[in-house]
Amino acid sequence: MAIYDSEEEQLEALKAWWKENGASTIVGVVVGIALITGWNFWRSHKQEKAEQASNTYNQLLKSVEANNQSAVEQLGKRLHDEFGGSSYAAYNGLQQAKLKVQKGDLAGAKAILQEVARQSSKELGHIARIRLVRLMLAAGEYEQGLQLINEVDPATKSGFSASYDELAGDLYVAMDRLDEARTAYQNALNSGDQSPLLKIKIDDLTAAEPVPVAQPVKDSK
Repeated sequence: MAIYDSEEEQLEALKAWWKENGASTIVGVVVGIALITGWNFWRSHKQEKAEQASNTYNQLLKSVEANNQSAVEQLGKRLHDEFGGSSYAAYNGLQQAKLKVQKGDLAGAKAILQEVARQSSKELGHIARIRLVRLMLAAGEYEQGLQLINEVDPATKSGFSASYDELAGDLYVAMDRLDEARTAYQNALNSGDQSPLLKIKIDDLTAAEPVPVAQPVKDSK
């Protein structure tokens, strides 16, 4: 049995429903369209910004290759100011730090690497931090380097444990704390670092171990 007996009753019911719900329906449709439009705009804007950052970074690499220092500085500043927080800004920071090291400006390189380590993703942050510790090793800041390594959350450094352990070993060797260096190198080896250089470091420490001198046996006669 039909709910409504005639088309007139169906029409009246529709009018009544529209009178009660029409306004909210229109608002819902408008809000839905606005959300979809806004989402599409944001996604398009984000993609456009990523493309701009990528193009700027590629220009930077070409300028580095061409040894165009002025362009390198300008493009690096643009990446830092306009695309801060992006991976390309972090890559730029690593590149700028490398250039400062080549110029002998270790303090400037350290400042850049500290910023990258703080602001970038976990992976790039670890790369920046490892390079920073290497600079500290070169500058004789051994305790500071060890402190920086010890501050790293073990739960976040998956894939970088061996590098941190080997660096810790280098710092301990520089401080003549050879037992701790040996332990750190062994930890790096256990973490999967199978590089020939690491094995040479371990062998050198083993060779440096003092050999016990046999005491002459006294004649009991």
